[in-house]
Amino acid sequence: MSNDSETLEGAETPYDISYRVGVAENKNSKFRRTMEDVHTYVKNFASRLDWGYFAVFDGHAGIQASKWCGKHLHTIIEQNILADEARDVRDVLNDSFLTIDKEINTKLLGNSGCTAAVCVIRWELPDAASKDSMDLTQHQRKLYTANVGDSRIVLFRNGNSIRLTYDHKASDSLEMQRVEQAGGLIMKSRVNGMLAVTRSLGDKFFDTLVVGSPFTTSVEITSEDKFLILACDGLWDVIDDQDACELIKDINEPNEAAKVLVRYALENGTTDNVTVMVVFL
Repeated sequence: MSNDSETLEGAETPYDISYRVGVAENKNSKFRRTMEDVHTYVKNFASRLDWGYFAVFDGHAGIQASKWCGKHLHTIIEQNILADEARDVRDVLNDSFLTIDKEINTKLLGNSGCTAAVCVIRWELPDAASKDSMDLTQHQRKLYTANVGDSRIVLFRNGNSIRLTYDHKASDSLEMQRVEQAGGLIMKSRVNGMLAVTRSLGDKFFDTLVVGSPFTTSVEITSEDKFLILACDGLWDVIDDQDACELIKDINEPNEAAKVLVRYALENGTTDNVTVMVVFL
């Protein structure tokens, strides 16, 4: 991991964690002089046994925004979860993204921004179960995701890839319509001819055109779910979701799986930084 990455440990316990995490990254020096990707992983997130936080951020116009998110977003999300544990985590993620977007725009110099793809895994009781139950067999693992921009999260379930994020690109018809209604222009598949993504954290130069409101999902993790891939567009520019899953489905070590995907991206012509996180479920 680079110095701009964060692996954080939550509550220490003698119990096994139900997931395994692997990360690989490469600046791609053939095309890029600097590394603007950042990733963060928090074990036992929010000091809760077997919860997890996983995120990748892809900076543009500098690394400042992605570094800020890597250091602070998980803390904002944790504080918001603990402030009201009955609240829908998707709402928490939405508000946390908006909070850090405002922080970046008011506290950081320059005009850098970043994409973000974030997962939170936690144990919950189903709605029908007694909230006072201590029977752990009643609990289910829930996965919550949020993203802005074109960093992507893919779930491999029962042999099929399921995309849990939405690519906020200026070439997308819905995003194009939103930007134009806000008074912007899409030129050459870029916002005002400059930025390829239509949602990000930071980018105060674009004001209301490029927003920090994320796309969010929630899903119950089942025995059919094998792994997650979180990656910046340096990977997804050169491989589709299903092929990426197929490439690593028989690998049993998450770090090796992440390295395979990064190596594939470099060997198949990506021109961007590459960061891949693989979470075995």
